[in-house]
Amino acid sequence: MTSTLFDLTGKVALVTGSSKGIGRAIAEELARHGARVVISSRKADACEEVTCNINAEMPNGPGGAVTIPANISRKEELTQLVEETTSRLGPIDILVCNAAVNPYFGPMSDLPDSAFDKILDVNIKANHWLCQMVVPQMRARKEGSIIIVSSVGGIRGSKELGAYCISKAADVQLAKNLAVELGPDNIRVNAISPGLVRTDFARALWENPEILGRRTANDPLRRIGEPHEIAGAAVFLASRAGAFTTGHNLVIDGGSTIA
Repeated sequence: MTSTLFDLTGKVALVTGSSKGIGRAIAEELARHGARVVISSRKADACEEVTCNINAEMPNGPGGAVTIPANISRKEELTQLVEETTSRLGPIDILVCNAAVNPYFGPMSDLPDSAFDKILDVNIKANHWLCQMVVPQMRARKEGSIIIVSSVGGIRGSKELGAYCISKAADVQLAKNLAVELGPDNIRVNAISPGLVRTDFARALWENPEILGRRTANDPLRRIGEPHEIAGAAVFLASRAGAFTTGHNLVIDGGSTIA
């Protein structure tokens, strides 16, 4: 007997920030489960590398990838991203809001307005815009899955990442609000909150073995996470396996928040 719970054949998925790290891992795994995936970030060449790798891995399978670059801080580029995705692949079934920035590391007391504005604009407002643009398609079909990649920073305080943590807490609440609004249209909205994962974004926290050792010493699994270990959760939330899951924040952190 073959299960189809995680089958995404025929689905169209748009994943922002998917040229590397967690976004790339999510895009790759969605494609492996049959989805046609849009690889999107600011740099077209980086996107194209991922697209080519995905298509080379599954030349005869249902899943595949296309490149559509976009700077998510610019609303007009997001509009173009959604329009081109729909034109090339069809209506969007799965939206993964993964792209994020953190231009400032330090206490809130020294946080420049320009850095705070950028964090809020990219990490919150751009996700809101994308959802606004994609929801009408999903609503028309009475089906869809939106996944917002947040962070454990959104559920704990930080002395150096305060503004980033605020934006990630807002992302979790955005998922909850949209889940309430869109549930009657069979559109599910969830958040994923990774802990420390081996990505370029978190390089300062893991490339020094001493810092990494201190950071993970009290975590139940005693180690850093890998991008592919987040991707499975996205497949679950995007597929029929997660059909009764909405408004949830799935924390994947090696147990760090319980230690």
